[in-house]
Amino acid sequence: MVFQFLKRGAAVAAAEQKASAAGPLLALQGAGRVVWSPRDTSSLTRSGYTGNPVGFRCVKMLSEAAAALPLVLQGEGRRFETHPVLALLGNPNPAQGRAELLEALYAQLLLTGNGYLELVTTDAGGLAELHVLRSDRMSLIPGADGWPVAYDYTVGGRKHRFAAGTPLAPICHIKSFHPQDDHYGFSPMQAAAQAVDVHNAASRWSKALLDNAARPSGAIVYRGAEGQGSLSSDQYDRLVSEMESHHQGARNAGRPMLLEGGLDWKPMGFSPSDMEFQKTKESAAREIALAFGVPPMLLGIPGDSTFANYQEANRALYRLTVLPMATRVVASLAEWLSRFTGEMLDLHPDLDQVPALAVERELQWRRVSEAGFLSDAEKRVLLGLPALPMADDAGEGADA
Repeated sequence: MVFQFLKRGAAVAAAEQKASAAGPLLALQGAGRVVWSPRDTSSLTRSGYTGNPVGFRCVKMLSEAAAALPLVLQGEGRRFETHPVLALLGNPNPAQGRAELLEALYAQLLLTGNGYLELVTTDAGGLAELHVLRSDRMSLIPGADGWPVAYDYTVGGRKHRFAAGTPLAPICHIKSFHPQDDHYGFSPMQAAAQAVDVHNAASRWSKALLDNAARPSGAIVYRGAEGQGSLSSDQYDRLVSEMESHHQGARNAGRPMLLEGGLDWKPMGFSPSDMEFQKTKESAAREIALAFGVPPMLLGIPGDSTFANYQEANRALYRLTVLPMATRVVASLAEWLSRFTGEMLDLHPDLDQVPALAVERELQWRRVSEAGFLSDAEKRVLLGLPALPMADDAGEGADA
């Protein structure tokens, strides 16, 4: 009996639901609510990279600059001119060269906060190919202790699993710091997401104005001879037709308007508040550049006077953004590849061959070379050069 009572209660409750199923959704729609774009990787890439010129230029500029940096490979107290790691980076796979591979890796890191590299080895364990995998297709599989045990790469409904957690794991996961995620990185695009939405909305608003859909440029007021305030249907249709054919479009720009008796043109300008959208757009562009670490001056954004000239801004771009990112990425790459070669390798950018830092490096070389209280070995350490061979050190001491 108790179960029959519960069933009857449920039936009555179901029968009394007469409201629309969409009613609760409509009730939750409030006026003035801010609508942001989705924050998943695919949506951010579409809105912030493929659909926003500032985000596109930031990612393109940083990834190309970092990929073009000359690299130095050192290990066992000497600098390598030829090495399997250098050969692998010079020709990583049949479809990509060194610059293309590194540019894709840096772009993935900037867009998603994660970069994934796959190493293909020969049967003998040698280095064969290196591939950059798309971050939006990769998912990490944590183990019972929270550390990753595998990576799943999904393409077209098919899934391939890469083993992880072993010294010779075929996947190298490079990620940016994320304060609230143990497995995935935080990208600059996520930090700039709100600024991207504002910038895109301002662009759409400007396009609406160009299409004459946002606000009319003026009004034609009819004043009849006897106080009548409306046109007849034929007069109205004739006026609209003449306006569309003689006074709309780019080819009719500047054409004078001839109004017959009883018609008066009332221009409708923009108030100062209506023109604030341009300043809002420029402010959003500066925020996007700030999130990526690109000086706004290099992007042609007006109103920025942080740096005295373009050369100083370009130097700051390399010192504060490009070099820290490239140094961290290639150091992780060298540490990962060292497990396969069995050597302790150090891979870092060659600062002496970066044109943007030529002035700084010249001053540093001059300052170190003029320091008479330093030995040649100490000077080489300060300049980031490998130590001299033991025979040269011994000969130098004997001559002294």
